[in-house]
Amino acid sequence: MSSSKVLEQLRGKHVLITGTTGFLGKVVLEKLIRAVPDIGGVHLLIRGNKQSPDARSRFLREISTSSVFDRLRQENSEAFEAFLNERLHCVTGEVTQPGFGLQPEALQKLAGSIDAVINSAASVNFREELDKALSINTLCLQNVAELARLNPSLAVVQVSTCYVNGMNSGQVTESVIKPAGEDIPRNPSGYYEIEELIRVLNDSIADVRSRYTGKMLERKLVDLGIREANRYGWSDTYTFTKWLGEQLLMKALEGRAITIVRPSIIESALEEPSPGWIEGVKVADAIILAYAREKVTIFPGKRSGIVDVIPVDLVANAIILAAAEAIGEPPQPRIYQCCSGSSNPVSVGEFIDHLMAEAKTNYAAYGNLFYRRPVKPFIAVNRVLFDAFVGGVRIPLSLTHRLMGLLGQGRDFKALRNLDTTRSLAAIFGFYTAPDYIFRNDDLLALASRMGEVDKALFPVDARLIDWAVYLRKIHLAGLNKYALSAKKAQGRRGSRDRKKVA
Repeated sequence: MSSSKVLEQLRGKHVLITGTTGFLGKVVLEKLIRAVPDIGGVHLLIRGNKQSPDARSRFLREISTSSVFDRLRQENSEAFEAFLNERLHCVTGEVTQPGFGLQPEALQKLAGSIDAVINSAASVNFREELDKALSINTLCLQNVAELARLNPSLAVVQVSTCYVNGMNSGQVTESVIKPAGEDIPRNPSGYYEIEELIRVLNDSIADVRSRYTGKMLERKLVDLGIREANRYGWSDTYTFTKWLGEQLLMKALEGRAITIVRPSIIESALEEPSPGWIEGVKVADAIILAYAREKVTIFPGKRSGIVDVIPVDLVANAIILAAAEAIGEPPQPRIYQCCSGSSNPVSVGEFIDHLMAEAKTNYAAYGNLFYRRPVKPFIAVNRVLFDAFVGGVRIPLSLTHRLMGLLGQGRDFKALRNLDTTRSLAAIFGFYTAPDYIFRNDDLLALASRMGEVDKALFPVDARLIDWAVYLRKIHLAGLNKYALSAKKAQGRRGSRDRKKVA
């Protein structure tokens, strides 16, 4: 392994990771433990909670028990436990608090003991309340920058998203994204000056808070986020606030080692830690699940558009490559996109057809996903036709539901419920199923080539490795069925038992 640049550059180094309670963070952690045996140490910033007030206890309770580590336990359980005891360091802190909530001496000690920080903490709720999204996706990066200022050689890897592209169309390169909406002043260094915009957003948040409370306040803050995102050129609050975060960090760390890694739609693992490994229901999966449960049969989409899906293990590998480069090479700003659209595209129509074909021929193999063989097709239509259809159908359905209610028969009107599910999913995800852009990752592929053939094998990032028919039909659906949905069912059973005990 002496020819691996990644292993050489990470040997003896210490890396801080945020966001390991999340999907991607767990895969990055697992890969570092398993594939970088000589890493000096991994530090995890974890917020305590009621069940686990300190980081170590929460790690042992919620993270170390994850199935993501099954391979490590099976291959060498003693080595895995030794790593957790000797080289895994848990730091109790909150990424949104100044100094991560640490005392100044503790923050200085942390900064001096690490060589790189990988920030994967984020709110991925597309319709988050604006104040929360700003705090988690934008303003908390001031605390990452503060940590970096305490250690001039610290490399920072920020996990963003390809969808900071917003409503721009065409080829999307690994560069600073220009807003598609209202103008925002740009610094000669390339990033955008967002201080005044943040002030305006905070004033709007304060105004909403002064006029509403409770659930109404939450709804108004969600509406405010969507409205402001749309004004400046984004479809949702998540991508808007992630773009703002990129600008904040590029300005705060100008001249430093700052790498932004932008994944597209992250889905289940292609190979590692095991094919199909996933945690929870992701972007595309919400629509797959609704189709499987026969709640959705029509959806706004562009069949010829490229839906950019990337397996989580390729994203984790890209982050590790970026961290190794940032530690071992001269400091400079870098942007890498981990995506499939330019090198191995799959269209929305192909995506749907693969899933429908598997559902029709092999639905019984996915008992947690399909309760029976789907009998209705999944049809993607343009947005205008979708809105006209849904609007035209809902009025008579709603009137029928009311009439049935007057007759004592309207308690569970499935057709109206399913239509409302479709409308809700379309409002959240419709932008992503009618793409008018193609993400490029030429710079990431060039980085992989510079690292060499050994690292291409150890840390693959190339989407051309994906056979979409195999991945979508056999790997991803199997992963959803085994990991995401079986865990959800088990959790539901435990919750049911717990409720009975309380009663």
